[in-house]
Amino acid sequence: MMDTSHAIVEIRLTDGLESWADGLALAPAAGGLDLESDPPNPHVAFRAMGCTVRAEVASLDPRAQTPLEQVSALFETWESSLTRFRPDSELCRLNERAGETVAVSQVLWKVIQASIRAARISDGLVTPMVLRALQAAGYDRPFDELRGEDHPPARSTVSVADWREIVLNPADRTVRLPLGGRLDLGGVGKGWAAEQAADRLKSLGPVMVNAGGDIAFSGRRQGSRPWMIGVADPRRPERELTTLAIRSGGVATSGTDFRRWTTGGVEQHHLIDPRTGAPAESDVLSATVVAPSLMIAEVAAKVAILLGSRDGLAWIESQPDLAGLLVLVNGETLESRRLAQHVWRA
Repeated sequence: MMDTSHAIVEIRLTDGLESWADGLALAPAAGGLDLESDPPNPHVAFRAMGCTVRAEVASLDPRAQTPLEQVSALFETWESSLTRFRPDSELCRLNERAGETVAVSQVLWKVIQASIRAARISDGLVTPMVLRALQAAGYDRPFDELRGEDHPPARSTVSVADWREIVLNPADRTVRLPLGGRLDLGGVGKGWAAEQAADRLKSLGPVMVNAGGDIAFSGRRQGSRPWMIGVADPRRPERELTTLAIRSGGVATSGTDFRRWTTGGVEQHHLIDPRTGAPAESDVLSATVVAPSLMIAEVAAKVAILLGSRDGLAWIESQPDLAGLLVLVNGETLESRRLAQHVWRA
């Protein structure tokens, strides 16, 4: 199957407002392809899980378009189970029964498992037990409903329950949350969905699935040619910070620059520090991480922000499979040593 992927995908660090342009000539494409004449890859784009999702297959086979069109239905099914904004979702029903043993679906089970792995990898910094803290900060409705106006003052910060108190029983696929504990699976659920979609599409050819700046890649492209990923400056979205050349794994961006709102005149954001129960105070505005999988990249990007630039960059450097780019509040950018391995050189 011939590989024709040539697009440079632009990651806008304003989650959910990604700009896409097949063949955008931000840098030369691998293999000397003519960006003007090569046809675009089969792809589909839609809104789900509070962001724009795009799935793309590196193939000339017209049959690839039909399974691509089915991806949006998959995301809708997964979102109906994992969202915290629909009272009838499976996640909401589980949260309402904290302290009880509840049988859950395969989808919810897998995402809860992934969220616990994220907590373990991050030593509890990236925990699913932040829902009550998010609600206390004012994030108690879909983000589109928060933007553009001031809201009543946030409630007092609340302590974040210990993720280690979540009880999973694989024998009967049951979950028991600690009393008072409520799950938010937003970032992990979105990354899990992107990886699942990429895995289901990989038989068609090399695949890229981008869910709001969290990107999963599946399958190596012909000739080991990379996917070109342009990382935009969160302060000046029209400006590119760098172009990444990615062959496999995942790339994730987390930031406090987009999902912001005001409560009682005080600006808030969605990244909760479980050590304080409040939106994180960090000198890192956004973090982009390259990792062997999207889940690990997603966790690492959040850890980098929560730890701050010095400790966050040191944490990335301590992980042999990670590379990162941090954009600081003061305008400075920091790169891990291994990022150079992933930067496109013309």
